[in-house]
Amino acid sequence: MCRSIKTLFNFEPPATDQEIHAAALQFVRKLSGFNAPSKANEAAFHQAVEEVGASARRLVDSLVTTADPRDREVEAQRAKARAAARFG
Repeated sequence: MCRSIKTLFNFEPPATDQEIHAAALQFVRKLSGFNAPSKANEAAFHQAVEEVGASARRLVDSLVTTADPRDREVEAQRAKARAAARFG
């Protein structure tokens, strides 16, 4: 899994369209092996990002849970602590 793709479900406030798009872009980059596609592949690349983003939005919006929503600041602090422990 791409390290830069973050969990987007069960946050308050909910995931933004920008967060969904960023995750879709990273996913398509990983699958295609392109950071930036060539002109010949640009249309297919951008279409894939849009389709993955739309699917991700539908998924995040349709999931249900009884757990309390997560706090973005708390999750960011946890991620920083994990990174500090991992990389020193």
